[in-house]
Amino acid sequence: MSDTRPAALHQRQPAPPCIFVIFGASGDLTKRKLIPALFNLSCVGLLPEKFAIVGVAITPGNDQTFRDQMSADIKQFSTHPVDPQQWDPFVAGCYYLHGDLNDQSAYTALKEKLDAVRQARGIPGGNVVFNLAITPTLFGNVAAHLGDAGLLHETPDGFRRVIIEKPFGRDLDSARELNNELHGNLKEAQIYRIDHYLGKETVQNIMVFRFANMIFEPNWNRRYVDSVQITVAERLGVENRGGYLDNYGVLRDMVQNHMLSVLSLIAMEPPGNISGDAVRNEKVKVLEAIRPMEPEEVLENCVRGQYGAGIIDGRQVPAYRDEPSVNPHSNTETYAALRLFVENWRWADVPFYLRTGKRLAKHLTQVVIRFKRTPLMLFGEKVHSEAGPNALILNIQPEESITIMIRAKKPGPNIVVDTIPLDFDYSEFGKQSPATGYETLLHDCMIGDMTLFHREDSVDASWRIVNPILDVWGALPPRDFPDYDAGTWGPASADKLLERDGRQWENPS
Repeated sequence: MSDTRPAALHQRQPAPPCIFVIFGASGDLTKRKLIPALFNLSCVGLLPEKFAIVGVAITPGNDQTFRDQMSADIKQFSTHPVDPQQWDPFVAGCYYLHGDLNDQSAYTALKEKLDAVRQARGIPGGNVVFNLAITPTLFGNVAAHLGDAGLLHETPDGFRRVIIEKPFGRDLDSARELNNELHGNLKEAQIYRIDHYLGKETVQNIMVFRFANMIFEPNWNRRYVDSVQITVAERLGVENRGGYLDNYGVLRDMVQNHMLSVLSLIAMEPPGNISGDAVRNEKVKVLEAIRPMEPEEVLENCVRGQYGAGIIDGRQVPAYRDEPSVNPHSNTETYAALRLFVENWRWADVPFYLRTGKRLAKHLTQVVIRFKRTPLMLFGEKVHSEAGPNALILNIQPEESITIMIRAKKPGPNIVVDTIPLDFDYSEFGKQSPATGYETLLHDCMIGDMTLFHREDSVDASWRIVNPILDVWGALPPRDFPDYDAGTWGPASADKLLERDGRQWENPS
């Protein structure tokens, strides 16, 4: 039987010759993530020999000033020491265009710039990736201007792809409006909605862990699983993003995209293959099986919070309302916890608990799958009564590891049972290439693999889950904000959300 898997699964090959255009080239995302990620791809041989970067921004500059600025920034933001023998040829392929993204003349100039760069670098064909590292309010306008300039037209020897960053709208209506705007100039196959969480090794490994190990998949269902917890906790406050976060909140910023993506990987059915659409079809089915809540269900199953002043790393930190660029009377949530149910044959009645927040006790992203108790008290009531002794813990960041909690007998003449961990750390694979989390995703876009990118229907399905919560929270302003101290695990109401079910959050020490 022939092997029909994509070649990239066997061994990644360099991307085809192309030009990578970055709109918003003078912004934080470019210097902190995009350029370091592209440089890392270059260092491991995954960029084509015929390759160039064109930065576009309103900041005045030219090719040389752009190269000088990136050369200064890479020293600060590179994930590994910068070798001039690797950096110098990389930065020599970088170009810059100063222009106003709302002015059509900038796109005429961009078309001329691309032709000149293609000729200067000897890049065959017309392959171009446009990365929109800009405010989401400009996504539709930039796509329209690119279309009007004829820059989105694909030919047999030239693809045109557009990467857009989250948030994909503010709610269901704005997400649909954005998709309509994009589809006015782009086919769905040209749109790469990027989620850097899906570039993390442990997130990508969820499918491998489930579907390449027969020991786990038969138990991955309502018969054996008691509950699932997904936690994305940050010790940081708003940093320099106060204006953004105060406008969006963590429900929009984290739950609607990152956390529901991870949930769908945990809960999806085995795909027929691991091509882009086969995987994404199964992920969408999970999201569609989560029924949008009625208003009274939102009050029962959803908790929001906002941090007050507290102690982080031994130092006093301010309350959210005292942070820069935040409304001093803000009712925006910095914490959200949800109880969701995937209403299908595999997962009926199994609660999925999601929580995320700023200024929590620990920086942590993890998934905990808690299994049910054994049916008989063979080793005493205490052992049997302790809820869910077996658990699978997938740590996504900051450490990437997998832990299985099992019961075992302690050495000695008596039968004393205790819970012990079986650990695997990704460092055991040996030294890993340092990464920003964008490398896999940017390379996937250049080779045309859409598996890890959001599709229009998945964005729509996730907003249908979140929208009723936003509606209720918008109609009923919180009366008790701030309701948790910085440096704790969140509001007491989030603990009660699980206590009602006889469960508790998995809070690592």
